[in-house]
Amino acid sequence: QGKLVESGGGSVQAGGSLRLSCAALESSVRSNCMGWFRRAPGKEREWVASIDTDGGESVAVSVRDRFTIHKDNAKNTLYLQMNSLKPDDTAMYICAAAGRVCPALPWAENRYSIWGQGTQVTVSS
Repeated sequence: QGKLVESGGGSVQAGGSLRLSCAALESSVRSNCMGWFRRAPGKEREWVASIDTDGGESVAVSVRDRFTIHKDNAKNTLYLQMNSLKPDDTAMYICAAAGRVCPALPWAENRYSIWGQGTQVTVSS
């Protein structure tokens, strides 16, 4: 097993930007498929983006023009760059690891075996 620790959340106004970080402790972002999910108040957890061991990215259509996922293997850290934030982006953002191969359906939560606690993002209008 391993541990994932998110940071970088906060409160911003609509149109602002945030960069979330996910530090991998006792695991490796280099050798794992890594993903970001979010859970908004009153809603189910939603897949946002994932990145495979070769750096190939998948991003949900709803945020594809505003969010970017990337990782720094040397720092063993996963990132989510979020631009042009909207109030609908308000949620707890959670990173997860899925093993060496990304699931064919990247939103398949049951394929992710390690989860962080999340970092809260609040976007005001």
